[in-house]
Amino acid sequence: MSAAPRTPWHGIMVATTLPLRPDLSVDHDAYAEHVAWLIANGCDGVVPNGSLGEYQTLTDEERARVVRTAVEAAGDGARVMPGVAAYGSAESRRWAEQAAEAGAGSVLLLPPNAYRADEAAVRAHYAEVARAGLPVVAYNNPIDTKVDLTPALLARLHADGSIVAVKEFSGDVRRAYEIAELAPGLDLLIGADDVLLELALAGAVGWIAGYPNALPSSCATLYRAAVAGDLETALPLYKALHCLLRWDSKTEFVQAIKLSMDLAGRPGGPTRPPRLALTGETEAAVRAATEKALADGHC
Repeated sequence: MSAAPRTPWHGIMVATTLPLRPDLSVDHDAYAEHVAWLIANGCDGVVPNGSLGEYQTLTDEERARVVRTAVEAAGDGARVMPGVAAYGSAESRRWAEQAAEAGAGSVLLLPPNAYRADEAAVRAHYAEVARAGLPVVAYNNPIDTKVDLTPALLARLHADGSIVAVKEFSGDVRRAYEIAELAPGLDLLIGADDVLLELALAGAVGWIAGYPNALPSSCATLYRAAVAGDLETALPLYKALHCLLRWDSKTEFVQAIKLSMDLAGRPGGPTRPPRLALTGETEAAVRAATEKALADGHC
């Protein structure tokens, strides 16, 4: 088991997939086992109810239970950072309050994503959720939300006291340096698996990760070498795994990571609609990349 991160949002925080039974009901027992297994295999914590955890398809009861299950299985609430995204700020705050009641150490929050929110709305949104009392990690995903948390806006959110860190998923690694200049106290977290090395070398202190769901040990080795600047270890491993890691940034990322988990002997399984199982060339590409990683010992 890895040591607990220095602060709840540091280290490898795995955005967990959610095991579903054949009838698409949530298998909470399998999820608890998976959370414990990830921590035992070198990860620092978990992020339940993110997009990878298919939170949009869960009932309120399922979503709340997933958080409670993660906290119990992790053995330390500081290791758990639930996603609290919702259409309204009041609902996001309620999910943050539920996370606090469950014992979680921090929360992950998208900007308003039902419309193109302006800066005033974004700042009000983060301030409202921060009132729940848990540290808030902003999630910048302008590709999907259409709201861009630019370095300047992140600096204002940090100055407001609304956020402690940002999961950077824009893919623009140049932003790491501007964020550090404008908000030196704001922690940078790697938000996409396929820019891990670049953002680690730029000063990231954590990784909200997808592919450790399938390959935790090799991903942990890669991350720790990268943040230590050990390119002799990190670069060859990064090159070997990149054909897999890039699936974390594709539309089919949930199905891809779950398929890789199936091949690695982990509880991947089906996804809930509207996501459908991979087929054809897409399935073949994920399968080939995973099987190569497993054959090369990256598991």
